[in-house]
Amino acid sequence: MPYVKTSDNVAIEYPYTDAQLKKEHRNVSFPYPMNDEIRGSYGMLSVIISDVPEYNAATQKFVTDTMPTKDEATNTWVLNHSVVDLTADEIAAQDAMTAEANRNKRNALIAETDYLALSDTTLSAEMATYRQALRDITSHTNWPNLSDDDWPVKP
Repeated sequence: MPYVKTSDNVAIEYPYTDAQLKKEHRNVSFPYPMNDEIRGSYGMLSVIISDVPEYNAATQKFVTDTMPTKDEATNTWVLNHSVVDLTADEIAAQDAMTAEANRNKRNALIAETDYLALSDTTLSAEMATYRQALRDITSHTNWPNLSDDDWPVKP
C-alpha cells in the first residue's frame, strides 16, 4: 500500500516508505511489522489510488496527480487521475506508432499467404482479393486506428 507523509493535514512527500520514516527517526525503535497506527502517529498515512477514468485513447490520456489530496468526506488520502486532451504532436506520434504496427501486421498477413502466389500455383480469386485488400489497408477510412472489423478476413 502506498503512503504519504503529512504535516498539519498537508501532504509533504509522496510516495513515502517505512525506510524513509526509519531514516528520519534513527533513534526510534520501530516494531516489526510496523502497523498503520504507528505510521499515522508520525504523519505517515495510507493512500487510496482512485480508479482510472474512462477516456478515448486516440485523443486523450489520463494523468496521475503527483501528490494525494485529502478527501474530507471520508477522511482518507486519495491519489486522483484526470483526463487531458492529447496535443496535436502527441496524436501525430501516436498515429505514427499505430501505423507502423499495423503495417507490420499487414506485412505478416501477406507473408502468410506468399506461398500461394508462387509461379507454380494458381491463386484463387478470393485469395487475390484478400491480398489486395491487405495492400490497400493504408487507404482505409479509419487508418491508422483500425479495429478488428476493419481488417479483411482471410478466405
